[in-house]
Amino acid sequence: MVDAKEFLGKEVTVKIDRKLGSAHPKWGFIYCLNYGYVPNTISGDGEELDAYVVGEFKPVEEFTGECIAIIHRTNDNDDKLVIAPKGVNYTDEQIRALTEFQEKFFESVIIRGE
Repeated sequence: MVDAKEFLGKEVTVKIDRKLGSAHPKWGFIYCLNYGYVPNTISGDGEELDAYVVGEFKPVEEFTGECIAIIHRTNDNDDKLVIAPKGVNYTDEQIRALTEFQEKFFESVIIRGE
């Protein structure tokens, strides 16, 4: 099982399986950004490590950027990486606003690098 903190500040490639504007297959809400996973990883939930892509404003198949933060869910065993274009940063408040469409169902803290 991978520790999400290993990715902070590093370049990460995300395979997008829920593109910007698509609907969640089970719950029906719309993805307000590209969302996917880091291939060949296993997270706390037994699935590949999930990632939100911020700062990319069109649907994409894959995205490579920098891990600027982790959303660590405190009531669910599932961390989410926050990936942005290299050199672009978002505040915790901006990250909360961008991911609220899905994260509002969970309690979490945002983890940053040192």
